[in-house]
Amino acid sequence: MNKYLTISIISFLLFSCSPEQKEPAKTKPNVIFIMADDLGYADIGAYGQTKIQTPRLDEMASEGMKFTQFYAGTSVCAPSRSSLITGLHTGHTEIRGNKQYGLRNGQQPLSAGTTTIATVMKEAGYTTAMIGKWGLGEPSTPGNPLKHGWDFFFGYTDQVLAHNYYPEYLWRNNDKIYLRNEVKYLDTAAWHDGLGSYSTKKVDYSNDLMFEEAAAFITENQANPFFLYLPITAPHDNGEQPDSMRFEVPSQGIYAKEDWPKTHKDYAAMITRMDSCIGVLIDQIDALGLDENTLIMFTSDNGPYNNHPTTDFFDSNGDLRGGKRDLYEGGIREPMIARWKGKVKAGTTSDFQGAFWDMMPTLAELAGESTPENTDGISFVPTLLGLSNQKVHTDLYFEFHEGSGSQAILQGKWKAVRPDAIANPGGPIELYDLSMDLGETNDVAGQFPEKVKELDSLMSASRTHSDLFPFTSKN
Repeated sequence: MNKYLTISIISFLLFSCSPEQKEPAKTKPNVIFIMADDLGYADIGAYGQTKIQTPRLDEMASEGMKFTQFYAGTSVCAPSRSSLITGLHTGHTEIRGNKQYGLRNGQQPLSAGTTTIATVMKEAGYTTAMIGKWGLGEPSTPGNPLKHGWDFFFGYTDQVLAHNYYPEYLWRNNDKIYLRNEVKYLDTAAWHDGLGSYSTKKVDYSNDLMFEEAAAFITENQANPFFLYLPITAPHDNGEQPDSMRFEVPSQGIYAKEDWPKTHKDYAAMITRMDSCIGVLIDQIDALGLDENTLIMFTSDNGPYNNHPTTDFFDSNGDLRGGKRDLYEGGIREPMIARWKGKVKAGTTSDFQGAFWDMMPTLAELAGESTPENTDGISFVPTLLGLSNQKVHTDLYFEFHEGSGSQAILQGKWKAVRPDAIANPGGPIELYDLSMDLGETNDVAGQFPEKVKELDSLMSASRTHSDLFPFTSKN
């Protein structure tokens, strides 16, 4: 279906904030889960950023709860999202890496019948929407998001094409919605064997369209419980562009006059634009009188590029080591903010050790549903509500399946990392005491051999074999 979309996000969102309010016919809370892409732990003001302005996310943190030990599913896109969607860590979830599916675009799809966070919420009576980057299967495959519990989908299905912020088209459900951009396609780097693109005419900015669709969904569904999953693509770069153009944003805004390299101004502008759009969405919730019945959460799918000039310039990870494609803290520890007026106490900070796979049991409890069997997660509703009966994890497990591969396991203050899990299965393990060494600079494996042995055994016990993602030298 050939249709053109126009960008009028500010006027559209403001209009969407001001219709006559519909009387809510529900007590179950709405849930909005917003996820950035490749955002650093310290890329927003509430987590220590000083150069990039994020006033609305900072305000969101002051009005809610800030988590300091919350983890993504892993350190790269598709498996991290799979962990979030299935409630399983990367030793158990089906999609454990950014694997292509024998198509020029599209990643390995979720299998039919997979229990997802959307199927759980749909069974609880929620209207569900996924707006943004999916990355778990093309429409022609079993991974089509509409086959996994989503009532509505808008955005990218392929994460390689999602590098381009001015794409030829986006998907609305099973229809291609053609935009006014002019796009050049090209074979991208061999490691992901994808079909990348960049635009020679840039008109319709995808992230603006996502927020526009999100506003419309909220307006249309305000009278009944809704679950909105909003995985935007900012501030992920477009690696198919020249380096000076890789961070795509319509305007540098307040950073245009800064004496910074162009890439740095663009990166900062992407984050501040995202922040502003999130703020408009929050204003809409408040204007509709939904703020006391809507849990809004914000996080990122993994950390920023390691040793990238922008990462270094903005100190995007603060004291954390590593970044994207690392299982050190900089790759997996994420900012996480929760706002729910009257329920989540304003201005609070939590050191609860949680991860993406906790979202399924958490939302199931909020929706009044039983947690599906075999999930790896635990509900952190008690933490959100300030109760004292919060269960804790015995450990958190992670895998990464590119290059030489890696494994990591977190047990309280102890963090074990096997950096060459594919190249050398069963090889040496590094051990860090995060209570004294958050930057993971001092490997104490030689001082605590029994702890290394214990965590090595836990790593082995934490994963099931995957033919798609084995830990062997043939991977």
